[in-house]
Amino acid sequence: MPRTEQVELTNMCMICREDKVLVIDRKKPDWPGITFPGGHVEPGESVVDSVVREIREETGLTIAAPVLCGTVGWCDEGRRYLVFLYKASRFTGELRASDEGEVWWERLSELPRLRLTSGMTNYLRVFCEEPLSELFYRKAGDGWIEELK
Repeated sequence: MPRTEQVELTNMCMICREDKVLVIDRKKPDWPGITFPGGHVEPGESVVDSVVREIREETGLTIAAPVLCGTVGWCDEGRRYLVFLYKASRFTGELRASDEGEVWWERLSELPRLRLTSGMTNYLRVFCEEPLSELFYRKAGDGWIEELK
């Protein structure tokens, strides 16, 4: 059995400012709704550099010292998908929207009332609940089982 596999690496960052977090209303049809900004890790790019770049591209902010707080992963059709989840509270720049969607500061406590992207409720648990560090989706027939670890 081979020990290597095709992997797609992405990132997401919860940027905190007092009791608010920065959200984006994603317009892309592959995963629409309200979530945190982030995106793909480019070939040869470090994961930290990728999250700093993606946040700057999507929001206009330059984050400093992002802290890894967990991962989200799943395997589908011979490929593994891995999302690195970061938190940041230090940033500079002027907030602005991008082609990805509108961005704004929202109270963390209000997020469950918004039209979140699919699965974002469990992403939030990994971001916010100290003992959790992984959300893994396991394929089960035609559906998925969510495993919080």
